[in-house]
Amino acid sequence: MTQIFNFSAGPAVLPKDVLQQAASEMLDWHGSGMSVMEMSHRGPEFSSIHRQALDDLRELLHVPANYKILFQQGGGLGQNAIVPLNLAGRRPEPVIDFIHTGSWSGKSIKEAARYARVNVAASSEAEHFARVPARDTWRLTPNASYLHICTNETIDGVEYPDAPEIDPALFPDLPIVADMSSHILSREIDVSKYGVIFAGAQKNIGPAGLTLVIVREDLLDFASPQCPSVFHWKTCAEHDSLYNTPPTYSIYIAGLVFAWLKRRGGVAAMEALNIEKARLLYAALDADDFYANRVDPAYRSRMNIPFYLRDESLNDQFLAGAKARGLLQLKGHKSVGGMRASIYNAMPIEGVQALVDYLNEFARR
Repeated sequence: MTQIFNFSAGPAVLPKDVLQQAASEMLDWHGSGMSVMEMSHRGPEFSSIHRQALDDLRELLHVPANYKILFQQGGGLGQNAIVPLNLAGRRPEPVIDFIHTGSWSGKSIKEAARYARVNVAASSEAEHFARVPARDTWRLTPNASYLHICTNETIDGVEYPDAPEIDPALFPDLPIVADMSSHILSREIDVSKYGVIFAGAQKNIGPAGLTLVIVREDLLDFASPQCPSVFHWKTCAEHDSLYNTPPTYSIYIAGLVFAWLKRRGGVAAMEALNIEKARLLYAALDADDFYANRVDPAYRSRMNIPFYLRDESLNDQFLAGAKARGLLQLKGHKSVGGMRASIYNAMPIEGVQALVDYLNEFARR
């Protein structure tokens, strides 16, 4: 059988070790006689799974003690509504600042406008989302409820190289909300620089259905009266993410991924590997003008790499040849076209090398 490498942007590839362990435990988890999918979310078996996943995630990301980790539902897109419902109430006449860097921040802007006035403080749309707008171009609102950024644009392939610096003298109480759905756990971050971090699990952590939220405790209790109780961060925190039945199996798989990451040296080791994988792929794309990545090199994503063939009439031929070689899910998002390779933590360097070999072969042929 041809070796398969899945470059899907999400739901995405999972570590083989994790899938094998889940398969072996499918019918009987640790002698309990139950599958994890059959367990009560309040029983001792799942409680141990849940607690270990929370502890391992806190360790991997070095989450400070004054932050709560919540397991919610609704995905990253759901949090685009849940965040303003929880935070817009920080101000009597709420304004939410956004930095518009691509498709996902654009979705966030549209959703937040349903609940508050939105200020697009900076945008790279005129440059076809080729970079993060320069910090000195940001026009932030005094007394904004919060600043929302998407730190890695899954579709457009733009990534913030670092957390943005906000002058505390000018904006003393401006929490940064970061959508990290497609690169969380792929690089080291300083959680304390953010008020809220959220991420849908289905890109770099586990199956669809689970959303991670890391929220500073002083931001827990500003929800509007319209916020459903199941999405109220304070309620969720008070009930240890068990106010309603959580996505138990997705939490279990996420926990296995967290343990896998720890065995491989944690986030620092994974970042070093991701740097090498991205270097390999971008070098192949930049070797000549047969392929093109249109993102400013300073802001190129390590996780989601869109690219285009010079002659786009060859797209179907390229994809067919890739599939024949076991290189799957390389078609770009319908909104931007072209190709896209998502090389998340679970993508081995052998998969990236196989793609590079095919890129070179196809260009020569």
